[in-house]
Amino acid sequence: MLGAVNFVESELASLWYNAQEYYDKLPELKQAMDQIKSGFFSPQQPDLFKDLVNMLFYHDRFKVFADYEAYVKCQDSVSQLYMNSKEWTKMVIRNIAASGKFSSDRTIKEYARDIWNVEPSDLKIPPPNVPRDVADEMLANDSAEKLRV
Repeated sequence: MLGAVNFVESELASLWYNAQEYYDKLPELKQAMDQIKSGFFSPQQPDLFKDLVNMLFYHDRFKVFADYEAYVKCQDSVSQLYMNSKEWTKMVIRNIAASGKFSSDRTIKEYARDIWNVEPSDLKIPPPNVPRDVADEMLANDSAEKLRV
């Protein structure tokens, strides 16, 4: 059933969302996309962002252009708030105080266990500055040591 719902949602989304309509309707968005498309930000490699432009116009599952106006309004609000340093500081402190504990190690362990269904390994990976042949020998010795235990 979930697959059918996802299919229907994606079909409906493709019916109502047309990136070209947003591009044509919003002059600021059009100007930004034209500059990206023309190589304005990458004059040495004018086609550098060709794939990005193509994705945004024809394969954007996140419908970025549909959110553009709301994003600009939100950014305007943030910019206004930033001008008031006392209010900005209060918001920053509240935000930090309300944020939860984050640990990349814990997050990776949870992903490994809950999403990828794999167990952690004790295998030590050599640092990147160790030559490949030395690294291979270190890994082989580490594996042999584990076999002896």
